[in-house]
Amino acid sequence: MSENTLLRLPAVMRATGLNRTRIYALQRAARFPRAVKISERAVAWRSDEVNAWIEARTAERDMQGRAA
Repeated sequence: MSENTLLRLPAVMRATGLNRTRIYALQRAARFPRAVKISERAVAWRSDEVNAWIEARTAERDMQGRAA
C-alpha cells in the first residue's frame, strides 16, 4: 500500500485486525481516521491515514517496551 488509495471496510479490517464495530467506535472517539464518503451509501478510508494509525500503534508499543 505504498501509494495513497481508498480502502473499503474489509481491507481496513484486514490491515488493522479490528472488526467493524471497533473501527467505528474508535472513529467516533477520534482515535481512528475518519472515513471519506465516496458515494451516497459507501465510505472508504485513505490508505496513508490507516497506515499512519498502524505506525502510531507500533510506536506506542515500542515506547512502552522501553519504559518497562
